[in-house]
Amino acid sequence: MFPIHDDTPTRITPYVTYGVIVACVLIFIWQLSLGDWGQHAVYSFGVIPAVLLSGKSLPVDLDVLPAWLTIFSSMFLHGGWMHLIGNMLYLWVFSNNVEDAMGHKRFIVFYLLCGFLAAMTQAVLDPASEIPMIGASGAISGVLGAYLLLLPHARILVIIPLGILIYTPWIPAFWVLGFWFVLQVFNSWLSASEMGGIAYGAHLGGFVAGMLLIPFFKYRNVPLLAPALTEQKIVRK
Repeated sequence: MFPIHDDTPTRITPYVTYGVIVACVLIFIWQLSLGDWGQHAVYSFGVIPAVLLSGKSLPVDLDVLPAWLTIFSSMFLHGGWMHLIGNMLYLWVFSNNVEDAMGHKRFIVFYLLCGFLAAMTQAVLDPASEIPMIGASGAISGVLGAYLLLLPHARILVIIPLGILIYTPWIPAFWVLGFWFVLQVFNSWLSASEMGGIAYGAHLGGFVAGMLLIPFFKYRNVPLLAPALTEQKIVRK
């Protein structure tokens, strides 16, 4: 199930969302331009739990940033085109309404804080890991958690491949995001004994962080658990 659009308009142009997407795309193109050296960038700018929490050190040629700063640099790196496209798609669909609910400046802090807490969740779960974590999915998971509390009844247009057929229904956000969260929990349990792969702990940590933080970051006049657009009788100005 792939979300491609929602039915909730915004009052502002989500410049921060656009900026994050552009930055992630440009940095990924830079990664590709490095060729065989791209892996060095992943180790230099990705989050390595063992370096962050367990006192491990990188070789001198890879030790570019303090370990805590890699939490933020890692949010703009991606491991492949599908990794990038999947993350940017979710950011494109859900982030504009969250940015609209708190404004540009607060959204920057909210996004980075969710990414920080997501990375720390994964690192604490496996502090001895020497595998670098990269990707915007932890921060984006925070956006999803915030969206769920802000607009649970918003309708999301999704693509559902059914063999050779493509089904495109509108589904309430609480079903789309609830399914996403349950899938992360299931995949986290399924991959608990595997090495590497996807940082599901970061997804879960980011999602919960977004839900906990949104009441403090949103504007006071923005309600939580807003009704469906067709049920709203008062238009916010």
